[in-house]
Amino acid sequence: MSNHAIEIRDVTRTYKMGDVEVHALRGVTFTIDHGEYVAIMGPSGSGKSTMMNVVGCLDRPSSGTYLLDGIDVSHLSDNELAEIRLKKLGFIFQGFNLLARTDAIKNVSLPLFYAGVPARERTDRAVAALTAVGLGDRTHHKPNELSGGQQQRVAIARALINDPTVLLADEPTGNLDTATSADVLGLFDTLHGEGRTIIMVTHDEDIASHAARVIRLRDGLVVSDGPAQKIA
Repeated sequence: MSNHAIEIRDVTRTYKMGDVEVHALRGVTFTIDHGEYVAIMGPSGSGKSTMMNVVGCLDRPSSGTYLLDGIDVSHLSDNELAEIRLKKLGFIFQGFNLLARTDAIKNVSLPLFYAGVPARERTDRAVAALTAVGLGDRTHHKPNELSGGQQQRVAIARALINDPTVLLADEPTGNLDTATSADVLGLFDTLHGEGRTIIMVTHDEDIASHAARVIRLRDGLVVSDGPAQKIA
């Protein structure tokens, strides 16, 4: 198996907006190894959201190659991409994206439902995932009965439930206060320490400093790629 969790080679992404072509990615190349913790940064319009969508198999490159865990996903069908997302990727969003009327166990076990896992096993695995993120005593709470930080922990448990190759976190602390952000980032540090591969999109230098490596984009190109600057 390739040591690379992610291999992006000369990837471009061009959109049509009316008569105008928007070159969101202009030939991006990088690799991310299993177990790395990487932040992707860049100003608005830099291509970082497009890059996240490509890495997350939510969008296809216009040209170039994308290997996820050794699998070339550049030209897969929509159904094949959906299966890859389910098996290989865990998503954590700024807005938590939890089902409002559903308790933590059911929110966390949703990917297992789509994967056809039997109900009892879904429940057992969801309880284990919630316990792992410190919410073993909140399994039957609905989102409106949880704090923002607890909701994000439910979302992280959901992202982990299928034991994904890569965790993708898009501005994961964007809706949280400073103390709660530190709490969630501490959980990311723990997951990274356990060998998880984490890719985090953020505009915040403080947040990015928690990663080990920062890839910076500008105008659809990688302008720097190196160790994160630790902030005291």
